[in-house]
This record gives sequence, C-alpha cells and structure tokens, in this order.
Amino acid sequence: MPVKNRFAELQDEITAWRRDMHENPEILFETHRTSALVAEKLRAFGCDEVVEGIGRTGVVGVIKGKSDSTGKVIGLRADMDALPIHEQTGLDYASKTPNAMHACGHDGHTAMLLGAAKYLSETRNFDGTVVVIFQPAEEGGGGGKEMCDDGMMDRWNIQEVYGMHNWPGKPVGSFAIREGAFFAATDQFDIHLEGKGGHAAKPHETIDTTVMGAQLVLAMQTIASRNADPVDQIVVSVTSFETSSKAFNVIPQRVHIKGTVRTQSKDMRALAEERIKAIAAGVAATFGGTAQVDYHLGYPVMVNSPEQTAFAAEVAKSISGQCDEAPIVMGGEDFAFMLEERPGAYILVGNGDTAMVHHPEYNFNDEAIPAGCSWWAEIVEKRMPAA
Repeated sequence: MPVKNRFAELQDEITAWRRDMHENPEILFETHRTSALVAEKLRAFGCDEVVEGIGRTGVVGVIKGKSDSTGKVIGLRADMDALPIHEQTGLDYASKTPNAMHACGHDGHTAMLLGAAKYLSETRNFDGTVVVIFQPAEEGGGGGKEMCDDGMMDRWNIQEVYGMHNWPGKPVGSFAIREGAFFAATDQFDIHLEGKGGHAAKPHETIDTTVMGAQLVLAMQTIASRNADPVDQIVVSVTSFETSSKAFNVIPQRVHIKGTVRTQSKDMRALAEERIKAIAAGVAATFGGTAQVDYHLGYPVMVNSPEQTAFAAEVAKSISGQCDEAPIVMGGEDFAFMLEERPGAYILVGNGDTAMVHHPEYNFNDEAIPAGCSWWAEIVEKRMPAA
C-alpha cells in the first residue's frame, strides 16, 4: 500500500497515543483529559495557533503552509469521545474506566489526525491553511453543532471540511465513499399514552393503554410499508415500552413508548414526524385514550458534496489503489452539521475483520493508521499544492 513513508516511521508513536486514549476514555463533552492531550501535542508540533474550548471541550489547531497565494483554508475533523459501554476486549490497554470505552474508534480517528498534524507542521508543503478540528460529543451530544455554533467556520474562514471513520469488515486501509446523502438523520420520539387504569379482571371498566400501545407499535410500522416511497430509506424502531404498573393484575393508567426514526431525506424526515403524531392520536382516540407525542430532531442527514467527494475518492485511490462505492448508512453522524455549513466529504477507511463498532469487543485496528494519516495529509497537499 503506497502510504507516506513518514507515517510508517511514526506508526509506533501514533499507536502509543491511540492506546493511551483507549485506556482513558471520556464520554460526550467530558473529554477534558483527551482535549488537553490533543492541545499539548498540537503546541509541541509547532501549530501556529491552538485554541481550546470550542464547542465546550473541542480543540482547534491552525497550520499555515509555506505559502498562501490563494487564501484557501481546509478543515480536517476527528471525533474524540467514547461510548457508555463496559469493555470486554481483554486488551492490556483496555479501558480503566468502568462503563466507558472507545467502542467506535474515535481514539483511532484522533490519533490519526494528530499524526497528520505532526507531519503537516513539519513539512508545510502546501499553499494555504489547514485547520485541524478535534470534536467532543459525536455520540449523541451534537458536539459538531456546538463547534459550528461557536463560530468555528467563520472564525478561521474554513472553506471545505473533510472527515473520516473506520469501518469494520472492509480490508485494512481500503477506502469507501459515496456522493450525496450518506449517513441518516437520527430523530427520537417519546409517546405518552393515557387511559383509565383498573383491575385486570374487569377490563370493561378500563381504557387499556397496554392494548392501545401494542396497536400503536404495529401501526407505526406502516409508515415504512405504506406511507414511504419504497425506494426512499426509512427506519422506525420502537425501543422501549414501559407501563405505569408492574403488577400482574393491574391494567396500567399510562404507557410510555420510546424509539428512533432514521431517514435519508428532508421530505421523508418530515413525513415520519407527521405520520407518527397522526397515528398516535388516531390509535389513542380509537380506544378512548389520549396520546402526547414529543418528537426530538437529532442529527440531520449527512450529505457529501459532489466535487469534494470525487476529489476525496481520487486521493483514496492514490493511497490504496481503489475507492469503493460505500453503502447508505442508517446510523447517524454529526459531521452532518459541518457539512451543512461548508462543502466537504466524509470517507470510510477499512478496519479489517474486527468486531463491529458499538460492540464491547470492538477495537480500532492500528494497522489502518498509515493509510488514514496519508489520506488526510494528501487531501491538504493535493487540494492546496505548494506554490
């Protein structure tokens, strides 16, 4: 695999950074140790500017090229946070924090971008400015949005932005990408059903929220099967069904249903919310009860820009020899917020035959480090060639 020789030389050092972060995972915005480590290394590399506290605990580093004839500025983003999962890998550098682990490879993403930052600070073989972005709270906290809301894009005049995620099941160091809608919008719903509780032996005297809720769970599945265009992706999943009574002989007064909706377009996203509210109201009314729906908009659809996607794929091909067409992913990714503000692209790098992400036995594959670092460095050097 033709990767930059410097990253082969740095692999052991970058691996050590990664494993240190793996051993000390931090969740959501609580990335205080990780953020401090990132800032310390960026300063040691000789970055022209290092700013902490963007998006609460995010870190931004600025690296200027040997020249700046065009004023071009490119952003490179990695996520830093871990997941609330108890690690079961048995590694000698396994998480030392109970119920927290890097089960999605953000330790690898951060380490690879640090490696690229070190190389770019050493060589500066480009015409323009690089902004390296280390983001907290990708796993449900919306850290990307908070960094954007803090004015990051305008403050550093970022014109394009690129991101990367490891992908188990793909050969180590291989790449895949797709243009347009890529990762799904991720919304959540809470439905509170109200009926009339009573004795289970006298159901005729009650308004049974358990039966009401069961009908509602099934009825919501018709959104995908009967309301959505069959070629447009949507997932409606009920993930929690809780009654107000735990007794075997009581029909509960209330039921609380929770779940998630995943969509790949703004129109389908709007349709899902509209139909869930209408179906809940209709089913509840049929049984003589009421329904309150709280619909929470999460991450938007992550959309790769055409020009930047084609460029990112060419860079990947120059490193690994090919770049596959990535599948549509119904998981969410809050890099979507950055791509709403600036054109850019998000790519997958192979993690090999490992456990899937969000699994207690998952581990980032350190053999992917040279390819990932090379891709980020080549994005800069090919997009902003030295004058």
